[in-house]
Amino acid sequence: MAKSKYTYVRDFEREERLLPSTWLVVRIDGQGFTGFTSKHEFTKPNDIRALHLMNRAAKVVMESMVEIVLAYGESDEYSFVFSKKAKAYDRRASKLTTLLVSKFTAAYVFYWREFFPATPLQFPPAFDGRVVAYPSDRIMRDYLCWRQADCHINNMYNTCFWLLVNQGGLSQRDAEKRLNGTLSRDKHELLFSEFGVNYNNEQEIFKKGSVLVREQVPIDLVDKDGNSVQRQKMVVQIQHCDIIGDAFWREHPEILGEKA
Repeated sequence: MAKSKYTYVRDFEREERLLPSTWLVVRIDGQGFTGFTSKHEFTKPNDIRALHLMNRAAKVVMESMVEIVLAYGESDEYSFVFSKKAKAYDRRASKLTTLLVSKFTAAYVFYWREFFPATPLQFPPAFDGRVVAYPSDRIMRDYLCWRQADCHINNMYNTCFWLLVNQGGLSQRDAEKRLNGTLSRDKHELLFSEFGVNYNNEQEIFKKGSVLVREQVPIDLVDKDGNSVQRQKMVVQIQHCDIIGDAFWREHPEILGEKA
């Protein structure tokens, strides 16, 4: 940057560098998405097109930053987990947050027509973001448990709510009253007894959200002599699985920096 007599104004800038050797989690949330989903007539309680679009945008972000070791998304939010050893942008909070939010939003708009070909964007979507440093593996995992538990709780409630409205003939206010104070078992019973829905058979993407991880996959290539050869390539894969239990972490020890 060129120097001039005005360069002194940079002295007023403050950069928050996040603690070293901690997990960095950037969470992106849709801003005003209740109105956005209504205006664009998203299917309730879950619009599979919208969830696939969120996953596509998240994949763009993860593919562009190799220090992101895992991402988790549900509804209109996505969390990106940076390795404890990550050094991107000197771990500056504002840089990491603004970059991920802008890249995610740009990808969301860029791929909109791929998932909503018959629905023009009525106005630009917006996302906000925050970054938090977590000091231990256990706390980082508990953060992800919190988000996946939130996915399950919200999805079960919304599944009941919209069935009561769309098929049960209740107003939204009456549906809220009907569900007020109900426990998980009550909602299971309501779904099955009144609508014949076994919640356990709902799609995993709705119940568990989406997990993005890096995995080695074989790819077929042709060498300079025209022979077919197979190579391993690291790619971002999308899964809809449980991340609260230990099984996922045993299958992906590399996320925590452990040897397989």
